[in-house]
Parts: sequence; C-alpha cells; structure tokens
Amino acid sequence: MRLQNAALGAAGLAAFLALGEAVPRLGLVKEEYFPPTSRIASAFADELSDGAFWTALGDTLTGWAVGLAIAVSAGIVIGVIVSVVPYLREATASTIEFLRPIPSVALIPLAVLLYGSELRSVLLLVVYASFWQVLIQTLYGVQDVDPVADETARSYGLGTWARIRHVLWPTALPYVMTGVRLAAAVALILAITGELVIGAPGLGARIAVAQNSQAVPEMYALIVVTGLLGLLINVGARTVERRALAWHQSVRGEVAV
Repeated sequence: MRLQNAALGAAGLAAFLALGEAVPRLGLVKEEYFPPTSRIASAFADELSDGAFWTALGDTLTGWAVGLAIAVSAGIVIGVIVSVVPYLREATASTIEFLRPIPSVALIPLAVLLYGSELRSVLLLVVYASFWQVLIQTLYGVQDVDPVADETARSYGLGTWARIRHVLWPTALPYVMTGVRLAAAVALILAITGELVIGAPGLGARIAVAQNSQAVPEMYALIVVTGLLGLLINVGARTVERRALAWHQSVRGEVAV
C-alpha cells in the first residue's frame, strides 16, 4: 500500500512538472512570467552552488527555529498555568479571544518600528503567530483531563506537580503535539513573510531581490526551495509527533492500518 501511494505521488509530481514545462512552451503563458520547469531547475541548481543562498537559508532556519522554540515553551507553560490555577482561565479568556485573531502581518509596522530589518523583527512575528497555536491546543488538552482520574490522583495524595506529570500531561500531550506541528508550519510562513516584506536576511529577502531584478527563474527556484522546506518541516514534525505519541491509541491505530 505504501509503495502504491509513493508511486501515485511520484506520478502526480511528474505530471505536474511536465505540465509546467509544456504550458509556457506552447505559448499559453508568457515565459517571462512563468518559465518552463527546465529553466527553473537550472536556476535551482545555480542557487545550490551559491554560498549566499546557503547563508540566506541559514538565516531563515534560525528565525524559524528560535521563534518556534520560544513560542512552544511559552505556549505550554502559560497554557498549563492558566488551566490549573483556579479562575485564571475565566479571567484571561476575553483577553485571549481578543488577541488571538489579530493577524501577525498586522504587526509588521510595529516590528519595523521596534527592530528595523533585524532578526528580532522576524522573531516577533514568528513568536506571536506560533504561540497561539500551542496555547489553544494546550488549553483544550488540559480541559480534556478526566475529572475522575484527577480526583483519584488527589485521593492517593499526589501533589500538584505529580498530578500534572502523571495525569494532566499524558492527556494534554496529543493536543500539544498537534499545536507544535501547526506552529512549525505557521512559523515558517511568518519567517519568510517577514523577510519578504521587512527585508530581514533570509530566503524571503532573496526572493524579493530576484523579483525586483527581474530574475524570474531564480525567483521561482527560491519559491520551490521554500515549498521543499515546508514539506521537510511538516514531515519532521509528524515524525516527532508519532514517536512522542507511540503509546497513544491514535498513533498505534495509524501504524496498524
């Protein structure tokens, strides 16, 4: 079954690449706007041999990783504290619902005002966007704790930290991992968006330079790189999720199927 799915995926990708080659060659789209796949592939190879490309890739991954680490840590800690402290969930509910819908891109003027085109501007956007993914999932996970299990732990004399470790955390972990997986994708989107709009060092800034200099094949090649990067991050996040939840019924059932 896996080999069949892989074969179908490869066939679909090959058809897509062939279509990308044929459409501009047939004159359906102007090549200066959408170059053939072969030209994009050639530009992609040139990018891989350019040291500046690898520097930009490193800048993007740095902003993504640091911002995601801050967001995940803050989201888990604040989510658990808000959930376990009496009345704190109700006291913060309106504030969370007010701040959460604010688009991160709306903070770009603030980020530029505070930090200019530095890495910290990208981190501000990444952390803000990713934090809510983890926080909301953590809140949902803690709320899903079985009250009977919690009361049983209390009756056996388990303290607050023991109940968090043995009752709350195993229940909330599947939700937390979902939040981390979503946050990883969101963090990459905001990192590249911040670089593209603000001009901070990274792949986004390199795409903007290629666009302004009319280097269209190079621009598409860099877009392909961001797509591959997103794919690798998603696959990596799913792999970590499966390993962290190897004991959970959802993953065990998925493996069995």
